[in-house]
Amino acid sequence: MILGELNHVAIAVPDLEKASAYYRDVLRADVSEPHAQPDHGVYTVFVNLGNSKIELLHPYGDKSPIANFLSRNKDGGMHHVCLEVNDIHKAVAAVKARGVRVLDKEPKVGAHGKLVVFLHPKDCGGVL
Repeated sequence: MILGELNHVAIAVPDLEKASAYYRDVLRADVSEPHAQPDHGVYTVFVNLGNSKIELLHPYGDKSPIANFLSRNKDGGMHHVCLEVNDIHKAVAAVKARGVRVLDKEPKVGAHGKLVVFLHPKDCGGVL
């Protein structure tokens, strides 16, 4: 398995508008509008960096995994890193064969319409 590019770094934020304004107004970045991702329990905003992105995450709905994360991290913080691979099914099989736990039974469609899976942070140096 050969890793591709860094797609994005995701940051959970307690105030999506405030975080968006910081990147847009203070850092003068290209910031998307918020998008609801009900299947993932989040609102997303993307900060475009040219060669990568920052994804701002905010809870959507009662069962949002981001709400749980923010309950433990009141000010927010880095939630996950998204790396691209050539073939997600082969990549999942390869990491499982090496003892890495995969949190999703099957890849699911992510915010950009690409298939995604999450690996257990305890198997990945504390990073989701």
